[in-house]
Amino acid sequence: MATELVHIGFGNVIAVNRVVALLAVDQQPTKRLLREAKDTGLLIDATRGRKAKTAMLFDTGHIILAHVTAETITNRLATLSPSCEEKIELCNA
Repeated sequence: MATELVHIGFGNVIAVNRVVALLAVDQQPTKRLLREAKDTGLLIDATRGRKAKTAMLFDTGHIILAHVTAETITNRLATLSPSCEEKIELCNA
């Protein structure tokens, strides 16, 4: 299985096949996850000092903060390949 990469802003890319969830950072459960990840050293800030809009949870337990919205990342995933588009439609159903 080939690793597909998607741009998340400011020259940063992520491996799509490792992402478990895209989360909004303004929700309380997500804020708790972010605090725990920061305490354990699993939080990666890819915002370059700007406001985080999306938290990406990976299968390794790492969480990456991005300045772009989850919708933008999903649109970029949809342009990668038809198989990714089908997966996104299944999640939205």
